[in-house]
Amino acid sequence: MLNDQELLRYSRQILLQHVDIDGQLRLKESRVLIVGLGGLGSPVALYLAAAGVGELHLADFDTVDLTNLQRQIVHDTDSVGLSKVDSAIRRLTAINPEIQLIAHRTALDEDSLAAAVAAVDLVLDCSDNFSTREAVNAACVVARKPLVSGAAIRLEGQLSVFDPRRPESPCYHCLYGHGSEAELTCSEAGVVGPLVGLVGSLQALEALKLLVGFGEPLVGRLLLIDALGSRFRELRVKRDPGCSVCGSTHA
Repeated sequence: MLNDQELLRYSRQILLQHVDIDGQLRLKESRVLIVGLGGLGSPVALYLAAAGVGELHLADFDTVDLTNLQRQIVHDTDSVGLSKVDSAIRRLTAINPEIQLIAHRTALDEDSLAAAVAAVDLVLDCSDNFSTREAVNAACVVARKPLVSGAAIRLEGQLSVFDPRRPESPCYHCLYGHGSEAELTCSEAGVVGPLVGLVGSLQALEALKLLVGFGEPLVGRLLLIDALGSRFRELRVKRDPGCSVCGSTHA
């Protein structure tokens, strides 16, 4: 049940007919894994904590650097040199002491990633490299856990939802294949702070929709964001029956 403090804390959210008391209880009972606590993971963690997701699993092996603070809003100047997980825990606890925070401070290998994904209801990929995205996707396909994936670089962003519980849903590998060897990072190509905030906020929104069960998640759709022209474009994405990651799971 929700206590009096929770009813007050989440009152504006509970007022929505799409959420109500039942939806808030679903959030309280939900467990979510956030992979990466940088530019995308910061707004994701802040909004999901504020919304009352009962258990947040935070995964990041990096420490806070001064160059992060231009966009990674869960951290602050006093956090420089600290583990990103510990920095985020400090901030999220201050925002909402009602939730549980589970720390993953070291890099997740195949086995630990599989265990981390199996322990939650939903995964948000907020990482900044293709190999991690591929590994997270594969673990979600095996565990049949929905994955909210976001990316942003320079002045361009992308967002999609991959849900292996749905036979029509593609996975990340269906869309991107083996990626590119010439992949760039924000430290090499640059990125504007509000763009990662926008993509991360949309990831948090998609997560809430999936956890509560309202609206139309971005399954089978890729949202493209052009920050320079303030334009949004949507592409339809189909599952690849021959995909080496998810092709056999829907057979």
